[in-house]
Amino acid sequence: MEFGDAVVLSGVTAGYGRRTVLRDVSARLPRRAVTAVVGPNGSGKSTLLGVLAGTIRPVRGTVEPGGAGRPGYVVQRDAVSDALPITVRDTVAMGRWASRGPWRRLTAHDWAIVESCMAELDVSALAARRLSTLSGGQRQRVLLAQGLAQEPWLLLLDEPTTGLDAAARQHIAGVLDRERARGVTIVHVTHDLGAAMAADHCLLLDEGRLVAQGLPTSVLAAETPPVGGVGWSRSML
Repeated sequence: MEFGDAVVLSGVTAGYGRRTVLRDVSARLPRRAVTAVVGPNGSGKSTLLGVLAGTIRPVRGTVEPGGAGRPGYVVQRDAVSDALPITVRDTVAMGRWASRGPWRRLTAHDWAIVESCMAELDVSALAARRLSTLSGGQRQRVLLAQGLAQEPWLLLLDEPTTGLDAAARQHIAGVLDRERARGVTIVHVTHDLGAAMAADHCLLLDEGRLVAQGLPTSVLAAETPPVGGVGWSRSML
């Protein structure tokens, strides 16, 4: 691993049961930077996040992390069931389980982190509300607060601003900018060309293969011709 790498993937093949999704992916994610993962639906973007989070084990290849502790993983807001009777404060507090364990009582320090993360995402006033009663933008901010409560060195986000209004997107972008400035490495899946172009680094996936990686201006500047049947154009985002 080079000094500037947060994570190195080498020949990673992964999927679900007998279904292969990622095929021989080798990539380097720069430390203390924002990496955008782009590509058409079904290209393996969410699977790649699962591999980076450690929830999906590669069938072949290796994942070499450059930091200690578990990554923070922020799922899409639709991934949380409305039937779950949980408040905003308790949702954010679940982020502390990574360091405390789910059955150990949180300390005053833990609760201070929870309150700080809620304040940063401007959801403190919603603390006693059930997660299921919130709007999409509010719920996404709560889930991001949960991710920050883990105090991760690597923060993974699956389409964090999809379907949100401009104000919510701007708020989340500002929080991620501050986390990057604090030294957190951020990887986010996006279909938003503007968000991808604003990143420091970009991975382009198609049909489970890495088509290109590097500066967004280079990766997303033009269409790529088919290589082994895999090509790309901006319309595929």
